[in-house]
Amino acid sequence: MKVREQLKEQIVKRMSMDNPWWITKNIPEDYKSMPHRAYLNGFYPLVSDTDIRRAVILMGPRRVGKTVMIFHTIDRLIAEGIDPRKIIYVSIDTPIYNNTSLEDLFSYAKFALKQEECKDGFYVFFDEIQYLKNWEVHLKSLVDTYRNVKFIASGSAAAALKMKSNESGAGRFTDFMLPPLTFFEYVNFLNLDSMIVKGKNGISPYDSINIDELNRHFIDYINFGGYPEVVFSEKIRSNPGQYIKNDIIDKVLLRDLPSLYGITDIQELNRLFVHIAFRSGNEFSYETLTKEAGIRKDILKKYLEYLEAAFLIKVVNRIDQTAKRLQRVTSFKIYLTNPSLRCALFSPVNGDDDFIGSMVETAIFSQWIQGGKTDFYYANWTKGRDKGEVDIVWIDDATQKPYSLTEIKWSDRFAENPSELKSLYRFCENNRGNMKVVVTTKTKTSVWKDDDYNIFFIPSSIYAYWVSDYLYKNRKAELLQIAPDAK
Repeated sequence: MKVREQLKEQIVKRMSMDNPWWITKNIPEDYKSMPHRAYLNGFYPLVSDTDIRRAVILMGPRRVGKTVMIFHTIDRLIAEGIDPRKIIYVSIDTPIYNNTSLEDLFSYAKFALKQEECKDGFYVFFDEIQYLKNWEVHLKSLVDTYRNVKFIASGSAAAALKMKSNESGAGRFTDFMLPPLTFFEYVNFLNLDSMIVKGKNGISPYDSINIDELNRHFIDYINFGGYPEVVFSEKIRSNPGQYIKNDIIDKVLLRDLPSLYGITDIQELNRLFVHIAFRSGNEFSYETLTKEAGIRKDILKKYLEYLEAAFLIKVVNRIDQTAKRLQRVTSFKIYLTNPSLRCALFSPVNGDDDFIGSMVETAIFSQWIQGGKTDFYYANWTKGRDKGEVDIVWIDDATQKPYSLTEIKWSDRFAENPSELKSLYRFCENNRGNMKVVVTTKTKTSVWKDDDYNIFFIPSSIYAYWVSDYLYKNRKAELLQIAPDAK
């Protein structure tokens, strides 16, 4: 009994230290000074809406700023009049909390606040919740028991969180995915907004006052821009492998995925990921991957599922020249969800690097992926002498016809000579209809008018900004339907 009381005393002291706003009415200054993720405006209404009795699950890859966003949420709650002594933050990975239930942690916090008998009006944040076994059962019980308390949980093991949230939290949990930094956010973080201006001639909604300088920032984003801490730290940028690889990639590959899926050969999984990362944006097949990575086909398929669930890669399926999906999957493309992962494993790229084309392609795909829009394909075909490829194809669900195409280039050559886009022309000939066609460039903005369609040439950096800005605003609009008070 004495040991339990001593433990309780230590836990209460730790909680008081981790919740300084109970005394100061402010979050720590180092958190307050950090820039806000744009996604805070979508996350906050889910937290502040107490009419819907659901826990909010903030999930995402490691080091994308989940804890910082929690502190910014707490700061906003206090600013909007919530009693700071009604806000509780608990980081589950704190050693002293080991094997302590969520309900006990909530009770200890109320004891520290001298509000043991109070059951209403609290906002309770459980950070890194994946470190508690069967957390989803604990959290569901809390939601059912305390009807007037808002519970928020976060975790870095995105695959595990998503799986368990879906299995046990139906009707009780609302998931919110925080992606790596998009290019739109990166521009905002570095106060580069003045470089972006309204587009002209209806080609693109955005343009730049200095496309060469914006491209330099775009290359920096490709190399370092996926993680908020890397953006602002010259020390980390000088050695991204130490930070991103050791603290992000290795923890997912060596700890999160093996513990979740029971993977025994960790080195085999790591070897596959490195192989894919080096070739992000390439076309693969199970046969070639099996030979090149030395992994059995059945194991390979599982590994790809695990890596995709962990938000490290995205598998993109293939269609043919008539936009038909293949009944048997023989080949597919794989992209890193964040181009900075490749830089951490190998080395930064520059604007003239041999790999810059595939990394620009990866960066643009990552804007769509991070925005939650992944229902796209790529077209690839070989029919006699006729062969070709189109990078991104969007298919209308109702008509099963393509309605939008994007070809990603890091060159102005095709804007100057559109006739060289032979694969794109052939695909359009095979799929006549009202399609929007975009080809990215390095610096050129123009439009090529054909009898049946127009080709819009837009710089890759501008296109990446446009996509990420559009998807952020579109996601915010969807969230507004859930929480109308969002600003």
